[in-house]
This record gives sequence, C-alpha cells and structure tokens, in this order.
Amino acid sequence: MEEKLKQNNKPRGYPDPKVLLIALLMLFNIPIYVIDCKTGAFCTFLIAIYFVCAFTFSSHKKPMKAKEMVGFATQYATVQKRLLEDFEVPYAILDMNARIIWMNKQFAKVTGKDKAYHRSVFSLFPGVSKDRFLDIGEDTDFRIEMGEKVYRLKLDRVFFDADISEGEHNIVEIEKGQQYLIAIYMFDETGLNQYMKENQDQKLVAALVYIDNYEEALDSIEDVKRSLLAALIDRKVNNYFSRVDALVRKTEKDKYFVVFKYKYLDKLKEEKFNLIEDVKNVKVGNEMAVTLSIGIGIDGDNYNNNYEYSRMAIDLALGRGGDQVVVREGEQISYYGGKAKTVEKNTRVKARIKAHALRETLESRENVIIMGHNISDIDSFGAAIGVYCAAKVLNKKAQIVLNEVTTSLRPLKECFSPEHGYPEDLFINSERAMEIINRNTLVMVVDTNRPNYTECPQLLERGNAIVVFDHHRQGNEIIQNPILSYIEPYASSTCEMIAEVLQYFKENIKLEPSEADSIYAGILIDTNNFMTKTGVRTFEAAAYLRRCGAEVTRVRKLLRNDMSAYKARAEVVRHAEVYKGSFAISVCPGKMESPTIVGAQAADELLNIIGIKASFVLTEYKGKIFISSRSIDEINVQIIMERLGGGGHLNMAGAQLTGHTLPEAKRVLQDTIDKMLEEGAIEI
Repeated sequence: MEEKLKQNNKPRGYPDPKVLLIALLMLFNIPIYVIDCKTGAFCTFLIAIYFVCAFTFSSHKKPMKAKEMVGFATQYATVQKRLLEDFEVPYAILDMNARIIWMNKQFAKVTGKDKAYHRSVFSLFPGVSKDRFLDIGEDTDFRIEMGEKVYRLKLDRVFFDADISEGEHNIVEIEKGQQYLIAIYMFDETGLNQYMKENQDQKLVAALVYIDNYEEALDSIEDVKRSLLAALIDRKVNNYFSRVDALVRKTEKDKYFVVFKYKYLDKLKEEKFNLIEDVKNVKVGNEMAVTLSIGIGIDGDNYNNNYEYSRMAIDLALGRGGDQVVVREGEQISYYGGKAKTVEKNTRVKARIKAHALRETLESRENVIIMGHNISDIDSFGAAIGVYCAAKVLNKKAQIVLNEVTTSLRPLKECFSPEHGYPEDLFINSERAMEIINRNTLVMVVDTNRPNYTECPQLLERGNAIVVFDHHRQGNEIIQNPILSYIEPYASSTCEMIAEVLQYFKENIKLEPSEADSIYAGILIDTNNFMTKTGVRTFEAAAYLRRCGAEVTRVRKLLRNDMSAYKARAEVVRHAEVYKGSFAISVCPGKMESPTIVGAQAADELLNIIGIKASFVLTEYKGKIFISSRSIDEINVQIIMERLGGGGHLNMAGAQLTGHTLPEAKRVLQDTIDKMLEEGAIEI
C-alpha cells in the first residue's frame, strides 16, 4: 500500500454559509421590489443589519476557532504518536536506504534494540536479500526466524510531495532529499505455522507395497516352507508399519495397502525405508532373496488423489526394476533403494500378450513410423529393424527415423539398401517424418522411454497412437499416454524383447539374414559379448535369431572398429584417472565421427582393471557432455546418473549435461560421487 502525504502552508478554503444565505435573501428580495418598493427597501435594510452582525461575530470568533483547531491537531498528533508507540504489532520506519529512523516499543522488544539504534535493518535481519528488500511491491513479504519464533515482515512504501514541517509532535525527522519512507511491520506467525504443521502432520498418506518376486521366491523352496516364508514376510511388513501407527491391509497374496499419518513420513525417509533390506534377510531355505517395491502418494487434493499418486509411484517403482521405494509428492518424485539387480522372469506370458497387443495395434493403422533415441546405437537400430519386420508381415508400410548414422552403425545400415531389396524410403529424417504422419499413423518408440531422448520428440506430440518398447529403467520424464507400453528393465536389451515378441507375433515368421544379424548385434553389444546382464531368456532369444539365419562371424565383422576409433579408445584408457581408489574417470576426444560410441566402449574396457568398481567416460559432442558409466556388480551407476539427469541400468547407464565444459562436468561428477558416498547411497 502506498500513501501520499501532502503539506500546504495554508488550510484549504471552503464557501462560507453566511455569504450563501445573504446572497439567497438578496435574490428573494428582488420580487418584493416589483410588488412594493417601500417593503423591498425595508427588507434590504434588514438584510444589511444581518450582514453587519454576522461578519462582526465571525471576525470576533475566528482567532478562537483557529486556536481550537491548532489544539485539536496537536492532540491528534499526540494520540497518533501514542497509538503507534503502543501498537501491539512491532512497527518501524526506515529511510530510503533501509536505515532505521524510528521504532515502537514492540519492535524494540522483539529485536532487543533501543530507540537510539539507527543502523541498517540488514544488521537485524542478515538473511533478508537487500535487492529484494528495496524492490518493494504490493506483496513484499519476508519470513525470518528469531530464536524460536517465526515472523513475517510486511513492507509499505510511504511517499510525500513536500518536506513535513518540523514540530515537537512529529514522529520522525525527515532528512532533506528523502523521496519516501519505508514502514515495516512484523507479524508473529509462530502459532500459525505450528497449527499448519499440525494440520499437515495429520494428513493421511497412501502407500502400496508389492512383493516383486513372490512366485519365484516360493518356487525356490520346499512346499512345506512356503507358508512359513509368506507368514514371515507378512510379519515384517506389519511390524514395520505398526511402529508408525499405520493401517495395513493385505489386498492380494503379494500386495498390501497401507495408510499412515504424514508426520511419520520423515522418520521413514531418514531410515531410508529399511523394510526393503529387512525383507531380503528372510531366509527359510529360499535361494532367492525376496524384494519389495513401495509406492507412496502424498500432497493430493483429497484421499483419492493420494491413492492415485501411490499407484503411479508403484508403477514407476516396478518399471525401474523393483526393490525400491518411490515417493510421489505432487509432481515431485523421490527414489530410495534400487540397489539390487532386477529379477529375470522365467515366464514369457507377458511377451506373448504384448506381441498380440502389438499385432492388433498395427492392424488398425495404415502405416508405422519407428524411432529410437538420438545418436542411435546398434540396440536401437536392431530393435527398429525387428519392428519393421513385424509390420512387413502385416503388409504395413514402416519407416525408420534416423537422423545421423554413426561409424559403428553404417555397416549395418548398408545391408538395408534398395540393392538388397529394401524400400528406398525405409530410413527417413525428422523433417520427412513430420510431413507423412497422420491420424492413422502408429509411432513406435524403441530403446528409450524419455521423450526428449528420441530422434524426433515432435512426433510424440503429433501422433495419437504411440507404442513404447524399452529395457531402461523409467525416470521422472516418461512418454505420456502410450496405447501400449512394454518396459522390462530385467531384459538385456530391447533387441532381446523384440526377438521374443517376434516369436509370438506370427507363427513361423521368416527373417532375412541381415535382419536377424541386426537384432543379434543389438543383444551382443548391450551384453558386452554376453558377459553382462545375461539370463536364460537372453540366450533363448539369441538361439531363436541363430535359427532365423543370424551368423556370429558375419556380425563380428560388421561390428569391427576402424584404427582411429581403436586408438582413441586406447587413449581414453591410458589417461584414465582413479578417483577414491575405486572409480575410473576419463575423457574421450570428441574429434571423431562417433565419439560417444568410443566413450561407451572405453568405459567397458576400464572395468577390466583390477580394483575399478565403476567407470565413467565423458565426451563432448554437439554442445553437450555425454557421460557413459559402467560397473560390474558392486556400484549402482544408474542412481549416480539419475542424480545428473540421466538413467539406465544398475551396471550400465548414462547422462547428458548442458552448459558445462569438460573440466566442470568432471567436477560435477566427482561432487555427486562424494555426496552419495557421504549419504550412504553408494558404498565402496
């Protein structure tokens, strides 16, 4: 609120009622003259007598009225000053530079200063921003803590047009040149904040608890011990949440619904939800450790919204491989746990269901546009070729968005030229994809579930039918509203998932040797020649592709590197720095055609060094810093990369940094590792 105080030398003049009355009488006297001149003259004489008497009386009383007005003004100023002095709200007046020039008793009491204190207000409130303090607007508020109390500072700017005259009753003395004063109020909101906190603490939090591998764990023990294992897990879950006065209800044999008060959530966070570690220690002869996933939803408008948030959180936890807690607080998402390897599912039921769903989706569309992540790798390319094969079986036109062909990808792409019987427009760029997309186009995304990582994010906005196949763990940023989503973090590669789907897509589906080679190559690269993230289903997928005509020797020749890339990889290994005795960090030179591929290969090479638990290779390419991270089994590099805005798997992940130089990015990575070691998120 801004006020203007005006000070004039003379009081403002107003019309005198006596003058108005005499003028009115003279006006009425005119008709009397018309009727009778003598009567009119007599009335004029009376009006003249009234005029003389009225102004004589007014002149005599004028000094007395002036004296009374001055007395009233003096008393008013005194009362005003007294009211401000005894004002229950702490109140002070500052000059233009925020220097205190006057304060009332409450302000002095709260701040512990006397009225002779005329220093800057920032010496009383050091946490207040000076720039924002002096930039006073309509809602200029600050919240500060003084001892155990919390105050809200409210600022008002008071303007005046002329200097306020000095006098013994003035509250403050105004220096010459002052344009305005600053009035500051201090409102004690300690009680209000306490009531708000109590209200927040009483809110209910919804949680869903799922056992990730219930069937697999039961299958690994004797029949007579299965009920004992289930009972021990029930006891662990109930005892854990009973400590926080929670309501626990078992909805299915491997699912629980939990409700507890918000005030206990911080306690569970501080303990890092150690229930997921306690359940792993339940052993009654089971070879496989039991893992839990927990989804928690809070900060919704009502209880139904909290439940929806918890459902989204549990879906995200399962999509990231399970064995972790996901807390969704409105739009903010936090992760806890996720250190264990994902459990491979022995059944292919899900793959068969997804294959039938994909076929029905393709049959209902005229054409399909397939795209992977930008700077496409062999897994992304092979998965796209697999989807192309599925569309070709249904006689649907399929095209692959490929903006850039790396050196490692070029030999595979050349196998799909028109000379080999493939359409000339099989591979298109983003601009062409945006031209041909229509309402009957299916957009198929492979090997990524992040919209900004795709070859053409605009396609996701234009397309009304989106399908996602990926093997990376989900993060905060996901592709919204796909009609079909198949995300399995346990899979070694997207090519493995596609190979399984093709087996159920159509009976006796036939693949060309080059198509089988491409899908097989994707599995080979992502498993580092079947040395990491391999399971029974990985080898079954490879065996299926081998039966379809994939040739190991031919694939090996396609994946060979040129001499410059091999030398660059050797330079990365040679200049690697060992950080904290367990982390290998190096920089890949960007002056080559596919530096990110070389960086990923070098990260794999660094794991062959004794004592290295995780490797990180930074590459500057196209204005970004790409980080490739690898580990064997002791360090979860995925949660490290998530701190940097990336993601991936427990032992293979990556991130992209913008606005940093290579030395700065290296420092950011080291600081992140230091912080996570300090928090206990990772251990060496």
